Amino acid sequence: MMIKGKITNLRPKKMDDAANDYRWQTDPELSDLDAITPLRMSFSDYVIEYRDMLKHESEFRRPMGVEDKQGKHIGNAVWYNIDKIGRQAEVGIMIGDRDYWSKGYGTDAMQTMVDYIFRRTNFNRLYLKTLEKNARAHKSFAKVGFTPCGHMERDGYKFLLMELPRLRWQAIKETSK
Repeated sequence: MMIKGKITNLRPKKMDDAANDYRWQTDPELSDLDAITPLRMSFSDYVIEYRDMLKHESEFRRPMGVEDKQGKHIGNAVWYNIDKIGRQAEVGIMIGDRDYWSKGYGTDAMQTMVDYIFRRTNFNRLYLKTLEKNARAHKSFAKVGFTPCGHMERDGYKFLLMELPRLRWQAIKETSK
């Protein structure tokens, strides 16, 4: 299954993504943008865990690879903390390939994922958290329609909380026709 955006495509994760994902998860700058400690396990151990993750899909987490239109894996997108009763999910994106930063790929991938989720589910709300210091992410998410809805602090990191209710998404879609 391929979900097509304007300049990106989203698709299920695959074993071929493991090398990029490992490189991105061991990168201190990318880890800092994700508010996590860089991964410290060996690549061979990582591949074992990665294969296991791919085999055991979760109904509460949907990871996807982000590709450019030529099929190059440039990052990842995910919807998780899926709450079918509350009709909401948390979303996240990471463009790991720095050659694609600040060129609209993250915004397009997020827009593509949001459109897919709202069209394919009965969810009423999508939300995310991003580091307060990550102004580039704030701008990208705002372009999609997310607005600030709070702040939180965890493990010494300060986050901006943002949300996109279905009704706002529908209004944006109506005005863009």
